[in-house]
Amino acid sequence: MSSVSASRSPSLFSLLFLSSLLLVSQIHASSQSVTLPFLDGLSYNYYLLTCPLIERIVRKHLEDVFQKDSGQAPGILRLFFHDCFAQGCDASILLNGVGQDDEKQNFANIGLRPEAIQTIENIRQIVARQCLRVVSCADILVLAAREAVRQSGGPDFDVRLGRKDSLTFNVSAPNNLPAPFARTSDLLKKFGDRKFDTTDVVALSGAHTFGRAHCPSLVNRTIEDNPPIDPDFKNKLKATCPSNANPDITVDLDNITPTKFDNKYYINLLNKQGVFTSDQDIAQDPRTKDIVRSFANNQKLFFDKFANAFVKVSQLGVLTGFEGEIRKTCFATNKGNELHGIKSVVEMPEMF
Repeated sequence: MSSVSASRSPSLFSLLFLSSLLLVSQIHASSQSVTLPFLDGLSYNYYLLTCPLIERIVRKHLEDVFQKDSGQAPGILRLFFHDCFAQGCDASILLNGVGQDDEKQNFANIGLRPEAIQTIENIRQIVARQCLRVVSCADILVLAAREAVRQSGGPDFDVRLGRKDSLTFNVSAPNNLPAPFARTSDLLKKFGDRKFDTTDVVALSGAHTFGRAHCPSLVNRTIEDNPPIDPDFKNKLKATCPSNANPDITVDLDNITPTKFDNKYYINLLNKQGVFTSDQDIAQDPRTKDIVRSFANNQKLFFDKFANAFVKVSQLGVLTGFEGEIRKTCFATNKGNELHGIKSVVEMPEMF
């Protein structure tokens, strides 16, 4: 009897492994591949041997989260951008300062949703229970941001994995983020310094097609007419965000479909109903206005360009190999070097 069960065990393992691969292939078959220069250390199949169902785990959990709270989708996407544009896609934004400020206290990060931050840690706990501690918070954040776009009606596309979590954070690093009152020249300069072109800038601005803005970030739109603003829309903003408004009060970034990822944001800009100065100005600047119009007329074009720009963002300043770690919790770094063995296991798919 023991010899029979011993002979069946490898077969059962093989069937389970093949089933996992089939689920992974189904996820990738329905998504769009983005062709960009290969970044050493990242791959589409990074967790093939250690956590082959990672994308499915993230996807299924967020389906429940977004069903209960659709506002977490733009919250997670913003968290992703603010992490990557600080010191790189290394989950440094998730670290809590002990007796000191951390990146979340920077003025540029005002309004980050605590629920979105907690959701990334919740996913890490679920993944750790199913795959042990082999998946980084940085990769989970990238996957969650991609899902936030996809599950809100936006494009589905593949992302490379293999990032490690940072060992430090930088309180001033969020100063790299473009301000909501920035003009197009400022945007093109900040993004251009990170190797993003003009189309990337306009496409990434389209992330404001869902979510909400806090009154302090748009107060200048209630008192200025440059860039131009629709008078009725301006009065609406004034009513919601008077000069003495509570900073916790928010307005929809897209007044047509505020919870859906689509191209209506660009239609708003053509109607002079951009919430932020940085939004409306790209519809007026001669370097970007034609791209705004093309995205307003062609949602698929916007989706394709956004996916391409998203992947570029996801590869900013990543840590790979032994440069970082796999955190025990997304909110704190590990102590000592006990993760080296686990890192070696994670690297095995790349060896094959």
